[in-house]
Amino acid sequence: MRDPGVAVVVEDDLDVRNLVSTVLTQSGFVVHAAGDGRAGVEAVKEHNPTLVTLDVGLPDIDGYEVLRRIRGLSDCYVIMLTAHNEEIDTLTALQAGADDFVTKPFRPREVRARIAAMLRRPRGGLTSEQPTTTAAAPAPEPASPARPDSVLRHNGLELDKDTRTVTVRGEELVLTRSEFDLLHELLRSSGAVRTKGDLVRVVRGQYYRTETYISEADERAIEVHIGNLRRKLGEDPRSPRWLMTVRGVGYRLVPRRAD
Repeated sequence: MRDPGVAVVVEDDLDVRNLVSTVLTQSGFVVHAAGDGRAGVEAVKEHNPTLVTLDVGLPDIDGYEVLRRIRGLSDCYVIMLTAHNEEIDTLTALQAGADDFVTKPFRPREVRARIAAMLRRPRGGLTSEQPTTTAAAPAPEPASPARPDSVLRHNGLELDKDTRTVTVRGEELVLTRSEFDLLHELLRSSGAVRTKGDLVRVVRGQYYRTETYISEADERAIEVHIGNLRRKLGEDPRSPRWLMTVRGVGYRLVPRRAD
């Protein structure tokens, strides 16, 4: 990874903090470390990182609450670190807005590979308000028209993969990277069924090769992402307009409608 930017490590265990910091430094990051949640949030405010690694079990604030505060400041990549290899930890991390999770103890090579996979995926802009200045801002340049082949449309939904925007009947939705990538994959599949294993690879940025084992927790994480996506779309599961579950297999698009 060439010049990936700044990383913040939020971890109360000194040994783990030093290990993660070393892995990130070797990967090219400028690393800032924090030993508790409050210091971690302040570090994100100050350094505007590309990546944050966040321990779940912090001494002052629950890691999920720290993640909520970070998400109010930044759209940086967040990897949660947990000492519990339980499905509920994985699902809670993803529902809270994490991009990935790693169970302790972990292998440095795996962490580097997961980070490399994330950095290959486009990064959105900050969600927080930017500071204002007294200087007059230059007039914005006219937006370039979308390339026809970058836009996918289906039953009133429009996805532009170049700008990574999704609108439903003209109203823009705010999606996470994983939600956008899953929706894009299903749209471009044109109704073909995609297995949960296929979609795990999409979320991982193709980090997993086809012969790599995919766990039940990985597949449950996809179910959580799809559930979140349906909620944001306002999808009625009894009469879906976009996403259909294929029991025991995965998901596909609902057929096009005339309206």
